Amino acid sequence: MERGLILLVAAVGVYVASGVQGISYLSFSNNTQVNISQIGCGVTKLCVQTPANCDPTGNTSCLFASVISSTSVAPNGSAMSFQLRGDSVGYIALGLTVNASQGTTMLFICAQNSSKNGSFFFQTMDQNNINGALTPADRIITEIRGIVNENVIKCEFNVLNAKTPSTILLGTGTVTNNGLSPFNISLNSDLLNLANPASNVPTTAPPVVNTTVASTTVASTTMASTTVASTTMASTTMVNPTMVNPTVVNPTVASTTMASTTVASSSGAVPPHAMLLLLSVLTLYVLLRA
Repeated sequence: MERGLILLVAAVGVYVASGVQGISYLSFSNNTQVNISQIGCGVTKLCVQTPANCDPTGNTSCLFASVISSTSVAPNGSAMSFQLRGDSVGYIALGLTVNASQGTTMLFICAQNSSKNGSFFFQTMDQNNINGALTPADRIITEIRGIVNENVIKCEFNVLNAKTPSTILLGTGTVTNNGLSPFNISLNSDLLNLANPASNVPTTAPPVVNTTVASTTVASTTMASTTVASTTMASTTMVNPTMVNPTVVNPTVASTTMASTTVASSSGAVPPHAMLLLLSVLTLYVLLRA
């Protein structure tokens, strides 16, 4: 009878861990394996982290979360798988909201209970975005896994019908005997499409092309100065009938001088008046000698 009761309790525990609805606080054993890394970020899963590009597998402080949209549809709607890793002595949390300054934020809390040797527990809450007040909330959560190693908390869980697009909030808080302290936001993303792994991957800007047209110095094409040779008409000089006057012509254009032609007398005898003149001269000469 006692053995049968133990088996019944174990069966109920397995059922609650695999699918939860209407319970805001769950405690688990701390021996679950949870592997969280950057592998697939921007390709198969959407990742956010602070500090930027921190490594969730390293030893330094890193608050990291990833989201994988399920390709299959769960019985109660679509499901998204979340991973969360961070450093805290209390709790780490992932929040989904449309506007972080108004309305409410759905918080998914992975925490350690220091009063129970740092055992892992999971809780869902609603945060009032105006005053920061936290109230327990019922969510349909499946496949919850978590582990605590000193101050490092890791967890995985599936959320049915998560709203997208949503702003992702990452932060931490402390766990007290009276419950959870206010959620301290460390990262507030832009509004993201949770189903698109690359929705927060910066788009590489195309190289800026200098559109200034290079100053092209157009070669100054000087039209060859074509000097039309001054064509001087040959100067026709009328010369002395007895002597040709050689006219110096322009060196560029030869001056054409009309040559003077002395026409010889058509008769070979001496004219009579010339003979009379000659006889008169001779007579005067003889008279002067006497």
